Amino acid sequence: MSPTAEAPRRSAIRSRRAGARERLVFRAAIACAAFAAIDDAFLHPEPGTGAGDHLVSALLPVSAALLLAVVYPRLGPGLRAGAALLCGVLAVTAGVADGLRHVLVDRPVGDDLSVMLAGVAGVALVALALLTLWRTRRHDERPLRRYARRAVVAFAAVVAGVFLVLPAAIAIVATHRAREPVVAAHLGRGYGPVTFVTSDGLRLNGWYVPSQNRAAVIVTPGRIGPIAHARMLARSGYGVLLFDRRGEGESDGDFNAYGWAGDADIKAAVTFLRGRADVDPARIGGLGLSVGGEMLLETAAEDRRLSAVATEGASVRSIAEEWHMPGIGRLRKPFTPMVAQTLSVSVLANRRPPPDLLELVGRIAPRPLLLIRGMDGQPSEILNRAFYEVAGAPKTLWEVPGAGHTQALAADPRGYERRVVGFFDRALLRRAR
Repeated sequence: MSPTAEAPRRSAIRSRRAGARERLVFRAAIACAAFAAIDDAFLHPEPGTGAGDHLVSALLPVSAALLLAVVYPRLGPGLRAGAALLCGVLAVTAGVADGLRHVLVDRPVGDDLSVMLAGVAGVALVALALLTLWRTRRHDERPLRRYARRAVVAFAAVVAGVFLVLPAAIAIVATHRAREPVVAAHLGRGYGPVTFVTSDGLRLNGWYVPSQNRAAVIVTPGRIGPIAHARMLARSGYGVLLFDRRGEGESDGDFNAYGWAGDADIKAAVTFLRGRADVDPARIGGLGLSVGGEMLLETAAEDRRLSAVATEGASVRSIAEEWHMPGIGRLRKPFTPMVAQTLSVSVLANRRPPPDLLELVGRIAPRPLLLIRGMDGQPSEILNRAFYEVAGAPKTLWEVPGAGHTQALAADPRGYERRVVGFFDRALLRRAR
């Protein structure tokens, strides 16, 4: 065989060998990611949960990984690189947000090792994607056509990143952020730890300051953020209940940053307070910050045992509220990243999205509602104006100049205490402050 004919044959052999190595790397890496999903769902589930609670979040990603492993060799170089890059970014996100972060803030437990291994596999997939693109670049194109093709590919990559990859990565963090150690804080006389159980069987850990005026307020979420708010209410004689919602601290359940299913947690907290000898069952209110406000709005619409609700920084928790944002018309609704984000959270959380808050807020009346918005907070907090418009009387909207997200107390301490404590005094104690 002539050297001229031998060269293409050797090149083809090298290409096939490179393809075999590429397939091996992709399949090994995707297998690591699939095993991490199985480990997280079935081998090391969160306390209080079982395999039946994670069927969708495990089986759907594993099925997708198996399908990609089968069809990968049949894809063109661009699609292979895209598949590897997508899976790699999501695996790295899970490895950092769940495994590595938990090891750094606490200690290695459960599925941390498998998730971190998936993160390493994700790095390999990203490298494989870049290498595939480099090896398959074309040199025989005319410059104008080459630049046009690269521009189209770059535009498609940006669109996919914004509308698919980034929303899916946010959903992973929102449903698999590692737990942090519990940080205790002294809130007042008689303060101590408590536990109660939700309607779906989860044990929640909390802290309670006994009431001195027969009224009590649930302050949520019960991590470090609302400690100053809790102390403010305790100084005024209110019983104050803080608790770690499901998936946080030492409470059972799966974490969900958007508070999906959080209404069950607050309903259990109300039941706990109604059983306290120091609390009048007709004098229970709630103060919710950020996602805690969204949880309280939903709960108050469903449970009339809450006699008054104040929220600060409530906004968007799914596509249902996103579609009410100014500037999102009918034609733009399908073309917002929140569509993919809501779908991804629904899969990873194994539950349907919660109902639209704007359809719920009107059910709170005639119980009083106080809405607080920091004018320098998140743009989505503008929805508080929409909440105010659909809410029934009595209602109040307080927009705080210079306050960031849930920072109204820091921005105006005296005004905050006067308004918030006065609100609960009128609603729960039937007297003006």
